[in-house]
Amino acid sequence: MSRQSLLQKVPDVSRKHRAAPLPPTERRAAIIAATLPLLLEQGPAVTTRQIAEAAGIAEGTIFRVFPDIESLFQATVDAAYDPAQVAKELASIGANGSFEHRLAEGVRILQNRLKNVWQLTSISGLPRPAAHGAHGAKIDRPDVAALIALLEPYRSRLRRSPAAAAQLLRGLTLAGTHPALTADGKPMDPDEIVSLLLDGLRNRTRQPVPG
Repeated sequence: MSRQSLLQKVPDVSRKHRAAPLPPTERRAAIIAATLPLLLEQGPAVTTRQIAEAAGIAEGTIFRVFPDIESLFQATVDAAYDPAQVAKELASIGANGSFEHRLAEGVRILQNRLKNVWQLTSISGLPRPAAHGAHGAKIDRPDVAALIALLEPYRSRLRRSPAAAAQLLRGLTLAGTHPALTADGKPMDPDEIVSLLLDGLRNRTRQPVPG
């Protein structure tokens, strides 16, 4: 067998784990998604080589999307704070689950966002997030609007409007997730937060009246 034939049979291992080509917007989002967990774990010490390996791309691909690693860090921090990203995740919750299950999935998404933001805030050397519109819980924020849309099909089962219920759910999620606000410093389970919203604290079992 000729040398050329042998070379043709040798697999190109350098491309074995490479990601398939993506449109520019999707490629950018994929790089940011691969960067966030590394940034949370290592802070600004993370390298472009580690990011490329996590994203399944060549290291040079990063610099065809971002001019430098600082720009990538800024984009990653901005994405973690961006309420539009949370809205997209909330909108992706399947419609086939129960009311309680779908709300618990929403709480899980909110909790992940809160934990990421708090952790990024605690890491020195990272850029500050760009502004993403008004702060607070205004109903025209995309994440709040998505939460209202999640509650809307169950309007008849609620004593408050979906908008009011969304604000309550966000507040309970914040209080039940921040280590300084929880009883034991551990976040509440999403199912427990949903139960607290829908059922309250009172035990529904009738207790004997002291006589």
